[in-house]
Amino acid sequence: MKKLLSLLLFGASSVALSQPMADMQPALDSPESAPTELATQEAPNPSKLEMLGKQAIKDIKENTKFGGYVIGSAAFNDNQSNKVQSNFSVRLIRLYVDGKVLDFQYKLQFQANGFGTDSKGNSPRVVDAWIEWQKFEFAKIKFGQFKRAFTFENPMNPWDIGAPGYSQLSTKLAGFSDRVGEHSSNGRDIGVQIQGDFLPIGKDKHKLFHYQFGIYNGQGINKADQNGRKDYIGGIFLRPIKDLQLAVFGWDGNYTANGVTVDRKRLAYGLKYDGVVNVRAEYARSHGRKIGTNADGLPAAVGANRADAWYAIVGVPVGKHWKFWGKYDVYRDNKEWDTTKSTYNLTVDYYFYKNLKIQGNYYYTHDRTAIDKDYNTFDLQVYFRF
Repeated sequence: MKKLLSLLLFGASSVALSQPMADMQPALDSPESAPTELATQEAPNPSKLEMLGKQAIKDIKENTKFGGYVIGSAAFNDNQSNKVQSNFSVRLIRLYVDGKVLDFQYKLQFQANGFGTDSKGNSPRVVDAWIEWQKFEFAKIKFGQFKRAFTFENPMNPWDIGAPGYSQLSTKLAGFSDRVGEHSSNGRDIGVQIQGDFLPIGKDKHKLFHYQFGIYNGQGINKADQNGRKDYIGGIFLRPIKDLQLAVFGWDGNYTANGVTVDRKRLAYGLKYDGVVNVRAEYARSHGRKIGTNADGLPAAVGANRADAWYAIVGVPVGKHWKFWGKYDVYRDNKEWDTTKSTYNLTVDYYFYKNLKIQGNYYYTHDRTAIDKDYNTFDLQVYFRF
């Protein structure tokens, strides 16, 4: 009995001692404690996805650009082989939208001049439709329809080439009016490309090396692959000083039309200097025949298996509004002198302001393949962009 009484007294004293400690701890779900906890909670942070969405909308609003340009021409020549020796024309009408959203740059460009549904691709058409991921300067990846990675001149804007038109090297060997018989593609194709710059040097930290490599359908713009094989085109650039670039370009591909396939294997070298004056010079050679018709009128590979071309151009500014250009331009359709077409060009640009200029051109042509081998051309062009 004494033992039981002792146990009861010990238990009661233990409960009495523990009760004040319990009273000192507020219940977790007590109404009095809730306001204190709510007051110390932070506002929830937006998710990364929400932040990216807001930044994308901001980029679209701030970086989207709509624009275009027009080039008109009035030309006269004394070529007796031509039925028409004078002509007014709209050389180009281009409309575009471009911009950058997050790490992605994009461009959509439409050429509005042309006629009907011309089989050679001279009707109104989409010329650019691409997007490029630019997260890393040393590895930018582009996908869509865009300029082939071949020659210095091909990627240049018509405003900047310093002549009334692209060189014969570009038109015949870079996919404008290509010698193989491809429709007019403005030097473009559909594919994917990687390019980048690396190894900064000098006080200005310009990049010593640039590279670009692309895989394309090989059929020109707005046209699907025709043979299941792809064209591989690339270039390596060396920039010893900021204003000077030296480069070599390669092209391993082919072209198919009407069931006939011909090779398009090409190599080009060039230099480009953009300082007080502008200097550009390039040479390219091509291996592969053309697509035409044989003696029976059937599609066939025809013509010589090789061709080459070169040009050199120099531009000198005079004052704020004037710029003078001189250009020598040669194309040989079978890499022999008896198939040479040479032009000697003098050009004068006058800038009324940044987006409006008038251009006067004179060029002498010597074409050993023509009936009238020597003739002169005078040309006046007006450039306007918005």
